[in-house]
Amino acid sequence: MSEKKYILIEQRPKPKGAASKFKHFIAATFKPDLLVGLKITLKQMLFSKSHTLKYPMQKMELNARYRGIHKLLKFVESESERCIGCGLCEKICVSNCISMKTSLGEDGRKKVASYTINLSRCVYCGFCADVCPELAIVCGQEYEVASENKTLFGTKNEFLTKDKFLKDQTEFEGYGALPKNADSLVKKTPNAFINESENEAKEMSDINLQRPKDV
Repeated sequence: MSEKKYILIEQRPKPKGAASKFKHFIAATFKPDLLVGLKITLKQMLFSKSHTLKYPMQKMELNARYRGIHKLLKFVESESERCIGCGLCEKICVSNCISMKTSLGEDGRKKVASYTINLSRCVYCGFCADVCPELAIVCGQEYEVASENKTLFGTKNEFLTKDKFLKDQTEFEGYGALPKNADSLVKKTPNAFINESENEAKEMSDINLQRPKDV
């Protein structure tokens, strides 16, 4: 059987004396890698813009697809509620936090008598907004849900759009919709530039063919 060979790591002798210990401390603490990291940190701290917001005076601008506290929308023209009381949001809720009670009105149509959401149990998955056929319930951009109580219920009147804010209500585009600046966020590949140059050359050739030839 072949003997195994072990390679021993050379151990440096421990410094002796106050002067040698101080030199060892300086050499181990102020290494070039540390100075490079401090240079980047100081550059970002002194010469770049602030990366934090002064909350709560300043608040972050959230994307339209952010899933915050729910809202119940109305029709802008008729100012009537969009919810038809189908109960799909209550059935699909994975947390069982939506409770709805409906009744028949005098006109024979179903009306929502009460609508509550237990915000302390809600996981803000957005399934209720995705399944709603009338775009009546959507996830808003309000994220401050701190409360002293363990159970925090939101009622229909709290979620429903107030009449004075009805003009500011916009049509919900859906969580699958792209943001307005989606084109500017797409990075072009080298093949895209090649295709653009080929298309420009083809357009120029088509223009030259359409020009009348000199007799």
